[in-house]
Amino acid sequence: MHSILTEITERIQERSLETRATYLKWLQSNQQRTPRRFHQPETNFAHVQASATNEEKLILRTAEHSANIGIITAFNDMLSAHQPFQHYPDIIKQTLTTLGHTAQVAGGVPAMCDGVTQGQEGMELSLFSRDVIAQATAVGLCHDVFDAVFMLGTCDKIVPGLLMGALRFGYLPMAFIPAGPMPSGISNEDKAVQRERFVKGEISKEALLESEAKAYHSPGTCTFYGTSNTNQMLIEAMGLTLPGSAFVQPQTALRTALTKACVKQMIERLPWGPNPLAIGEQLDEKAWVNALVVLLATGGSTNLSLHLVAMARMAGVQLTWDDMALLSKATPLIAKVYPNGQADINAFHEAGGTPLMIQHLLEAGLLHADVQTLMGDGLEHYTKMPSLDATSALQWTPSQAQDLDILRPATEPFSSEGGLVLMQGNLGRAINKRSAVAEEHWYVKAPAKVFQSQEEAQAAFKAGQLNEDAVWVVVGQGPKSNGMPELHKLMPCLSSLQKQGFKVALVTDGRLSGASGKVPTAIHLSPEAVDQGPIAKIRSGDIIEVDLEQGRLNNLETDFDTRTPSTEFEISQTWGQGRELFKGFRERVTPAEEGASSIDW
Repeated sequence: MHSILTEITERIQERSLETRATYLKWLQSNQQRTPRRFHQPETNFAHVQASATNEEKLILRTAEHSANIGIITAFNDMLSAHQPFQHYPDIIKQTLTTLGHTAQVAGGVPAMCDGVTQGQEGMELSLFSRDVIAQATAVGLCHDVFDAVFMLGTCDKIVPGLLMGALRFGYLPMAFIPAGPMPSGISNEDKAVQRERFVKGEISKEALLESEAKAYHSPGTCTFYGTSNTNQMLIEAMGLTLPGSAFVQPQTALRTALTKACVKQMIERLPWGPNPLAIGEQLDEKAWVNALVVLLATGGSTNLSLHLVAMARMAGVQLTWDDMALLSKATPLIAKVYPNGQADINAFHEAGGTPLMIQHLLEAGLLHADVQTLMGDGLEHYTKMPSLDATSALQWTPSQAQDLDILRPATEPFSSEGGLVLMQGNLGRAINKRSAVAEEHWYVKAPAKVFQSQEEAQAAFKAGQLNEDAVWVVVGQGPKSNGMPELHKLMPCLSSLQKQGFKVALVTDGRLSGASGKVPTAIHLSPEAVDQGPIAKIRSGDIIEVDLEQGRLNNLETDFDTRTPSTEFEISQTWGQGRELFKGFRERVTPAEEGASSIDW
């Protein structure tokens, strides 16, 4: 095992000693070795079985060792990633009934799409929707009649929220059942080119829509390696679903076979079975370190630098950005998936996918093999790829390398360091997805252009006022200020200037999407402006240094450290699109570095 993996894990274990012990003590005090529904008084239990079929009622009432498994679903048919979940509950129920068990939809959770709300007022609800999902998950499971849980969700805030909620019921086994990505359409690179042409006024709205519709064209997740697919990558690497199942496309025979197999595997992990698996015990410090390594080794979404911190805390595990930074120095980048490269997630899967990636990292001593998973003890279970044999039976075989331009061994990496880096200096601490940025753009030193909003920056660009070297500073976009919206609409503008030869970068206390682009950035800057962080002291014209290679982020003005931060920033009081309902979230949210969460266990 790599020494840095041992060092970081021991550091996290020591830091988490008290909180993890408290969590496990609570978990163990709530474990039961018999079906939980039988602990309900008869007048309560009557409501549980009222809407069940006669066959289900018989099992629920009389079968002493039958499980009743709760389903938390993010199904809605406006979003392509969640539309495939429509029929999953029926498949789960039918499979369980034949095995003498039952399932019930315990509740639904909201699932918003950052792609739909980009640049819109609704984006200010996006990050907080994660906490709402965690709370909604708790509402669904608090009836205390379920012996295990299936989670149906895939996208940006949905998976983290589901997992945060599930960990409050950590004495139960839990599994995610993925939906999978849509088939490949127009390439992600071509899509980006058309967006840049649109912001320059070279193509019409109709032409842009036609391009976008070729990219987003059917059920399934988006095909770039953004937050949604990063979630799926990590969930598989943490043993929370079946091996090789994250990126199998919807509406295929293999997808259905995997759904049924996941249901059957869960029966092996019931609390009274021979191999019980409580998710709170499963997700120990080693599991969270594995998730960090996979995030870094694949150049995953910057959003996970928030989500992993928030999720791990629900299990009493204290992760920090410093852990990520130290791991990044020792973790090679072994995957190239857009925006890190040209390939999409379907090509990654065909190139060996998550199983081969896990195999490469295990061989390099960069993952803990001795972890608990849905399939049993040991991460080696997750080095095999599923397929259907000649009789349509599900089988797993070792994953084989198919394309070294997409996925490589750790001994032949694309880069010796991980895809995400910690930026720090007199402006605070921020995150950057360096793996998506060409090396010639890793260093920018240029005058600041300070904006109070994304819209203000876009207007200046369209007016031709930004055709120069500049570091765009978008202030007052942190979680406490306005919910930390993604500022992805700025990427085509900045990319256009960069291609014209200008040295440009973005610094903000807001976020970018999981498709963080090819322009150097420092995002999630903490402390944020509302907390009078250093970003609130920047003035237009200040010389800003953004150094991705050394991880430096500084204002080079000699009087900067003595300045007083502006006090004009305050917690947003805006109304419209439901934002007024989230004032309480903005008032109590933690800083970005602590997960930007409004809830704590």
